[in-house]
Amino acid sequence: MATSQAANLVEKRMSHEQKPISEDVPHYGGHGEPRQTMKALTWQGKHNVKVVETSRPTIIDDTDVIIKVTGSTICGSDLHLYHGVIPEMQKGDILGHEFCGIVESVGPRANRYKPGDRVVASFQIACGDCFYCKQKLSSVCEQTNSSELEKKLYGRRTAGIFGYSHLTGGFAGGQAEWVRVPYGDVNLLALPDDVPDEKGLYLSDVLATSWHAVADTGVTKDDMVAIWGAGPIGQMVAEFSFLQGASRVILIDGGPAAWRLGFVKKHAPKLETIDFSNLPQGESVSSQLKKMCNNRGPDVAIECAAGEYAKSWQHYFETLLGMETDTSELLNEMITSVRAFGRCGITGVYAGYVNHLNIGSLMQTGIRLIGNGQAPVHKYWDHLLGLIQEKKIEPLDMVTHRFDLGDMEKVYTLFDKREPGVQKVFVQTRHSAPAAKGAPTLTKL
Repeated sequence: MATSQAANLVEKRMSHEQKPISEDVPHYGGHGEPRQTMKALTWQGKHNVKVVETSRPTIIDDTDVIIKVTGSTICGSDLHLYHGVIPEMQKGDILGHEFCGIVESVGPRANRYKPGDRVVASFQIACGDCFYCKQKLSSVCEQTNSSELEKKLYGRRTAGIFGYSHLTGGFAGGQAEWVRVPYGDVNLLALPDDVPDEKGLYLSDVLATSWHAVADTGVTKDDMVAIWGAGPIGQMVAEFSFLQGASRVILIDGGPAAWRLGFVKKHAPKLETIDFSNLPQGESVSSQLKKMCNNRGPDVAIECAAGEYAKSWQHYFETLLGMETDTSELLNEMITSVRAFGRCGITGVYAGYVNHLNIGSLMQTGIRLIGNGQAPVHKYWDHLLGLIQEKKIEPLDMVTHRFDLGDMEKVYTLFDKREPGVQKVFVQTRHSAPAAKGAPTLTKL
């Protein structure tokens, strides 16, 4: 398809508004079959999500593939939508950017997969043919997101993303029973029989994002690595850092999420930890890291938490008043913690602008500040699938629960509260197979 034709199709799709068929059966992003419905989790406003009956998706473009969802999950970045900090959300938008499933139907120009194939989708939607896609940089595809706001905000657009606001294209997400996957030949990966859904699902985002954080920030043999945030991304970044030859890995978290530090250590006994909410009097994260790392600091710092969690009242009120969209506190901790000419990678989500960034320390001591960007899933997922098959990585280490799609309203509340013991989850639908060996069984809420 010519570039201009692809752009026109995207513009046409993005212009559709979500129009209700009735009060109980909202239309699926402007398209769908209202006589055939499905369950889907929708955004209804800040701290408000709802499972609804909505029309199933149908083929729109010749390269579309319709998937019966057999597994989805909640990502930490979904909480930014839940908290209302990502712009351009609309009431009724279907959430979820990580999912796997079974091919149900394909468009006339989708040739790679056939009905019945097991597949996982990348969280980003790429055309496969633009300048960036040809370099496997699928997260910045030039053809699948028409948001003018994002272009003004960032100077360019990212790729479209499933279930992640109209800032990223307004595509319906995968916390549903069916999904339409644009450019299905490009954005789906076949799952072999020896990789169950409970492992293959996480190729959609968390595994690729974690691998990219390590690779892009440049973790190499014998590096000392500090990681901010002990959620699923932080856990896998720690695992991948060791896999890349890091000599030491230090994981930092605290407050309501401090329990995660102990959880991760069960699977990684070599891991060292810092609980920022339980430091000795007069100590800081930076001073602790200096003491732990030869009084110089770690070689690499990787941020896996995100910019919306202010520690100080100053940043809390500046964010509340719209004076900044994100806090710079974790960035400053990284900049002042690493050794001179160290490397800092930003993987946690930052929406826009921060105040009080310690640019002096960055410049004066030669710190490399790297925006890792949304991970280009297509660049890594074949390699990561191989690591799963070779048992060199174990995605189930980060998975604590299996829930049903119908309980997702309650699950979001648990996830938002950092409920002890609840980390990465697997969400089943009516299409799911029974739990695989070693995977959590269903928890009923």
